[in-house]
Amino acid sequence: MTTPEPQPVYLGGPRFQSDPAALYREMRRDHGAVAPVVLDGDIPAWLVLGYRELHQVTSDPQLFSRDSDLWNQWDRIPADWPLLPMIGRKQPSILYTVGERHRERAAVISDALESVDPFELRGHAERFADELIDGFCGKGTCDIVGEYAMLLPLRVLARIYGFSDEQGPGLVTAMNDMINGREGALDGQRHLAESMYALLAAKAAAPGPDVASRMLANTAGFTVDEIAQDLMVMMAAGHQPTADWIGNSLRLMLTDDRFAASLAGGRHSVGEAMNEVLWEDTPTQNVAGRWTTRDTHLGGRRIGSGDLVLLGLAAANGDPHVRTETGALTGGNNAFFSFGHGEHRCPFPAQEVAEVIARTGIEVLLDRLPDVDLAGPAAGLTRRPSPWLRGLTALPVTYTPTPALGATP
Repeated sequence: MTTPEPQPVYLGGPRFQSDPAALYREMRRDHGAVAPVVLDGDIPAWLVLGYRELHQVTSDPQLFSRDSDLWNQWDRIPADWPLLPMIGRKQPSILYTVGERHRERAAVISDALESVDPFELRGHAERFADELIDGFCGKGTCDIVGEYAMLLPLRVLARIYGFSDEQGPGLVTAMNDMINGREGALDGQRHLAESMYALLAAKAAAPGPDVASRMLANTAGFTVDEIAQDLMVMMAAGHQPTADWIGNSLRLMLTDDRFAASLAGGRHSVGEAMNEVLWEDTPTQNVAGRWTTRDTHLGGRRIGSGDLVLLGLAAANGDPHVRTETGALTGGNNAFFSFGHGEHRCPFPAQEVAEVIARTGIEVLLDRLPDVDLAGPAAGLTRRPSPWLRGLTALPVTYTPTPALGATP
């Protein structure tokens, strides 16, 4: 008697919110390194769970392309499909550009971000962090996610891209409305786009020492539309994962005794906590995706031409074939997939910018509120119900009320 083939797994639902690591272990047990999944509307795809298999996919852009036009399911995708913002067609941004044009665009982005002075970047992060903390430090209690982590990264990014400080709060609201995907999502998207095109027009007339001006000054022949799209992608990709990196790292430090020293002013433990989060609780869980250019085999599975292959970053980070001791401190091991891999990975300068913002945000908070502690049991903390990005819905804390720095002469 033959054992029936396990059914594809729906990529959604409460298990991605409660315990995705256990779900990935079950999927690996039942399906191996590559698992069949279904998306909203019963749309089929493949989720790569294995570390080696994910390395293979991201190292071969000829076979596993970023060109979404290759997808063999487009005739089944309705105009109101909820995942269209994540798996779009004919997108003009760098996300779906392939070949030499992608390499040129990636080089322009990297060059513009490499020119950001790291001391100025940290200074901006410290200033905005202090400004945000001033807003709640006298209360004795706050939600670190909603009142801090979800507000800080974009304020800093907007500043280095060339926006004025006065524009920052409006851009934060617009971006968070887009991410939440509720009634304000379209208005938020419109505000972000209008603001970006206005910024580029202003910088074309009067360039400054900022990322937008540097991208406009490139000699690779990119249009304003391409630069605007890439800047918006960079803002979105730099904001939410960095906010979740801050939130997830602080959750770890406030709930795990191994990091108690950092709450007394230590700095080494902050870096260790951030590194461990990238291994065990990475903000970017799964990425869509790659599309096969021909029939192939991957992890013992036959993958058809035009199939959608999803990158299981979190699952690959926990692959027992490469992680014999999951849950152990990872030290300086940076072989995680949290920033992707291959041609389409997050550019190194962007990773450095995100790390400076996240680390500065955590350090300033611990300096300002040294006795910060959870306001309730750790078991009561909940995650957003998303298979794509993993972050807390809230992180309520208590601390001794302190005066705002802005109120001190």
